[in-house]
Amino acid sequence: MARTEGVRGMMKGNWTNCVRIIPNSAVKFLTYEQLSREMSDHYRATTGSGELTPSLRLMAGACAGIIAMSATYPLDMVRGRLTVQEGANQQYRGIVHATRTILAQEGPLAFYKGWLPSVIGVVPYVGLNFAVYETLKAALLKQYGLRDERDLSIVVRLGCGAMAGSMGQTVAYPFDVARRRLQMSGWQGAKDLHSQGGNAVAYRGMVDCFARTVREEGFQALFKGLWPNYLKVVPSIAIAFVTYEQVKDWLGVEFRISE
Repeated sequence: MARTEGVRGMMKGNWTNCVRIIPNSAVKFLTYEQLSREMSDHYRATTGSGELTPSLRLMAGACAGIIAMSATYPLDMVRGRLTVQEGANQQYRGIVHATRTILAQEGPLAFYKGWLPSVIGVVPYVGLNFAVYETLKAALLKQYGLRDERDLSIVVRLGCGAMAGSMGQTVAYPFDVARRRLQMSGWQGAKDLHSQGGNAVAYRGMVDCFARTVREEGFQALFKGLWPNYLKVVPSIAIAFVTYEQVKDWLGVEFRISE
């Protein structure tokens, strides 16, 4: 990629991703906090304890992930297209042009190609991110007799976030592969990457995508690119959690993400 497209090729779609990640993170953290508080209040009223179990944290995280992903999915679709188009054959000039072109040529439903595997994948991905991160911190507080999460160093919290990110990413990655392939399904701009008979591969849906991928490329194809993705996702998840908590602390807002 560096040889054929240069350094700029490594950053394709990054601006679209930045535009997407801001509302996505805002909606995700806000929804998780609101849901976890509602669950905590209900749990306290019925059991006398407001501390959420890992399964409840997983549920709150999964719901937050679905809502945030659905709200910003069209931007993810556009980002995917901008990322894979090649220099000499670029069909899109930017976010706005890509949006208009996709709408005109493929219709509004095209912005939600690959949405179903994304919904399924986001349940373990975001759910595990929140559940593992919060559970690990709670376990460390109990083990070392600490009362406040602020007593955990930033390095320790980064470690908790990294472990949470790696677990969520590993479980959800096959759905991420399916999502990307469905986003490119039938698009001629992707035929050089994934073609059949000279035309871009078109899938009938999520099940067809999984079945054909495994049949034609083997089960390992569902994990193509997992290790490079670890290098991106694991630190980004860890940094996102710690940054969110630190900003809340600086603003004097309640520190904990959930009970």
